Amino acid sequence: MRHYLQAATSDNTRKAYRSAIRQFEKWGGRLPSDRDTVVHYLLARAKSLNPRTLDLHLTAISQWHHYQGLIDPVSDPLVRKTMEGVRRTQGQPKRKAKALRLEHIAQMVTHLRQLPDTKKKQRDIALVLTGFFGAFRRSELVAIQIGDLVWEPEGLLIKLPRSKTDQQATGLVRALPFGAPGCCPATAMRNWIESVEINEGPIFRPINRWDKVQPKALNSGAINELLKTLGNACQFDFVSDLSSHSFRRGLSTSAARERVDFELIKKQGGWKSDATVWEYIEEGQQFNNNAALVLMEKLEALVGNV
Repeated sequence: MRHYLQAATSDNTRKAYRSAIRQFEKWGGRLPSDRDTVVHYLLARAKSLNPRTLDLHLTAISQWHHYQGLIDPVSDPLVRKTMEGVRRTQGQPKRKAKALRLEHIAQMVTHLRQLPDTKKKQRDIALVLTGFFGAFRRSELVAIQIGDLVWEPEGLLIKLPRSKTDQQATGLVRALPFGAPGCCPATAMRNWIESVEINEGPIFRPINRWDKVQPKALNSGAINELLKTLGNACQFDFVSDLSSHSFRRGLSTSAARERVDFELIKKQGGWKSDATVWEYIEEGQQFNNNAALVLMEKLEALVGNV
């Protein structure tokens, strides 16, 4: 039973809850807790912690009480009302990763192709193209194994047994069709695999300073570092806003600008929520689907007749 109870929650969620509980206890809180203690905790941390972080802390405290079969102090109306006040007074817009455009990916790949021919160069080209066109999360990219690849005449299928939004392991499939060699993720993936002769294990791996490929999987944090390195090399003015999520936001917003169908965008990114996809579509089309643009065209005709 303990095994299945542990499997019901992802490792990342468990780590986040443990961290939240530690911070609560470091402040002086104790478990089990009560309404007044939780309220005082919110008042003490409201100005130093983002409201989204405090929400996570409340969830962790709440979950601890639920699983112990104890009264949940977080469900008390006073706690909820206090937290709502914190959100209204201390809330800030969520910082979003910069969405990479097609021209940004082109600059990155062009820069990489101009570098001396190394194994790292081959890996990085495959990683950038696969991450963007597959709309992968970084955890998914580093989890890809050689056995997850299915080669078809039309392209490459990547079948992952589990992902962040697929904790019940129903499976994730991303299709990468063959395209022009210079920008084709499937071709770049094949070139990378053949150059280092990967026959088993993870696809994307660390490479040391001597260009020697390591047998273990690449650390997910290395993807953010790579994007920032490439961003600096390409002299982007948004390097601080680059992260692995720039791939997913970039694919969806770029596809929206090209008027790609909603269902195709949703399918490629594996999004469960329609609202999330529509948010990306609206972001991608915020200039060409714009009331001001229509009115400016009308105004131009009127000015011309004056």
